Amino acid sequence: MIIGLLTAVAASACYGTGSVLQAVGSRKSARREAAAASTTGTTQHGGPSLSSTAKAAVTWEFMVGTVLDFVGFALGALAARMLPLFLSQTVISANLIVTALLSIKLLGIRLTRKEWMSIGVVCSALVLLATAAGHEGSGEAARSTHWWLLIISVVLMGGGWVAVHFLGSKAAILAGLLSGLGFGAIGVGVRILDGIDPFDLPTMLADPALYAILISGSVGMYLHTVALQIGSVNGATAALVVGETVLPGIIGVVWLGDTSRAGFAWMAILGFLLAVAGAVAVAWFGEPEGAPAAEPEAKRLEPTATG
Repeated sequence: MIIGLLTAVAASACYGTGSVLQAVGSRKSARREAAAASTTGTTQHGGPSLSSTAKAAVTWEFMVGTVLDFVGFALGALAARMLPLFLSQTVISANLIVTALLSIKLLGIRLTRKEWMSIGVVCSALVLLATAAGHEGSGEAARSTHWWLLIISVVLMGGGWVAVHFLGSKAAILAGLLSGLGFGAIGVGVRILDGIDPFDLPTMLADPALYAILISGSVGMYLHTVALQIGSVNGATAALVVGETVLPGIIGVVWLGDTSRAGFAWMAILGFLLAVAGAVAVAWFGEPEGAPAAEPEAKRLEPTATG
């Protein structure tokens, strides 16, 4: 349990840091597009084009953030095998706290008192969940479940791409939510994936859950990038938290045998609800574009015209 928790916390730190670095790279790329008066940076509906997103992905900040995401993915996959999903996914979702704190330094965002209170709620919820968590389930599921995971992943991720294309800047929170569902599907897929223990590559390659993981991971990463380009970093991350926490947690309990400690079910439910509510509150109270950046020194010192 302790090793699993430490692994989930490390994954959370990687994801949170990666999100902020990706936001820095995305916004840097967006400013370059605007400065160049580019007409190819957005779709006709106002969303970022594939070329614009690709340009954001080659900034050094975004690439470092992506490396951290891959490290976080590996650690998160390990945690999903060692902990109940409602605990592992919620701890990993605490990357919202890391994101919010780093945003102060790297994006110039000022957190309000309500945001700090919301972050405190998330931290308290994690303590409740860690206290109440019991044993993870076996991860055994009917073969049809593997196929359903693949089908649902394709539908959700395809729907996310369509929404971003046609809704444009209005799709920021939706893109964050769908990317969270994609990352949540990764947690479920890793838990039920065949061929891991003992390791058997042919069995793994024949499992639909593997392709659900690959599709959800790649498209989820794209949707998260888009959400960071067109929306608030804290808002996008909070939507991601809800997506990757709620559904996997329910699936883990209902279908995969995850349990709480005897007599602590109420605490697990309370902690779960508080974690989601706190994440939503951070998005709700967050400043859409952060605090205005300080004016450049040269501009502030520029003499004004006098009559």
